[in-house]
Amino acid sequence: MKSRIQSLLVNSFVFLLGFLSLLAPFVVPQARDAGFSSTSFPVMVSLIIILCVLIILLEAQATILNAKLIAFLGILIALNAGLRFLETAIPGPAGFSPIFFLIILTGYFFGGRVGFLMGAMTMLISGLITGGVGPWLPGQMITAGWVGQSAGILRPLFKQMRITGKQSEITFLAIFSAIWGMLYGAIMNLWFWPFLGGAPGQTWFQGATLAENIGRYATYYLATSVVWDVTRAIGNILIVTFLARPVLNIFIRFNQRFSFHILPEGEPK
Repeated sequence: MKSRIQSLLVNSFVFLLGFLSLLAPFVVPQARDAGFSSTSFPVMVSLIIILCVLIILLEAQATILNAKLIAFLGILIALNAGLRFLETAIPGPAGFSPIFFLIILTGYFFGGRVGFLMGAMTMLISGLITGGVGPWLPGQMITAGWVGQSAGILRPLFKQMRITGKQSEITFLAIFSAIWGMLYGAIMNLWFWPFLGGAPGQTWFQGATLAENIGRYATYYLATSVVWDVTRAIGNILIVTFLARPVLNIFIRFNQRFSFHILPEGEPK
């Protein structure tokens, strides 16, 4: 019961931070006029880091395995940040990024809270390495965290479907990664779109209704971003298809290596 309450609180905090980081101008027009995305940058990054520390504390209190998992997660974050550095140093097709498959697989195998950590901290560390620190960073951290967090619901579902360890497991993970390849770009545009000026019918309009502004954003997205996001989605499909099984096998071996069963007192070992 206590664990469920903690999870509910963490998930609620994540939603609130996402709302403040990306969605406030849609619901609170005054936020747009105040330049919310740029002026709130230090506060939002600080809140997300506090959330990550809170999740680490919750995980560390659970079991010895999770204490080991935190160290393993640090290695995965460093590896993923390195992949993003390579992405910056050696640009690939527009929109393509190699970092999402590890975020998805980590959340899928180790759970939503660990997945959120993987996504958010990957963006923070890689932003510091590549110089990608700016008003967009809170949105990147939250959205990548959502990627890993949402992947956590898949494994229990796949177990019920009895497809874990089968090729259909990889197929569904590839589809999931493609969906997030599109969603990530669509969500990340929101950190700057309400503050744009320019083409009529594609930018924020103060007097428009929520539905009208959503329609304006859809027009903007189709005109400027959809090709990038399709490229990201295709890249995610290819990477997950070819690398998901070897990586999941590594995760399984790690789990087996650091899991143990404590025998009752007096039982022969």
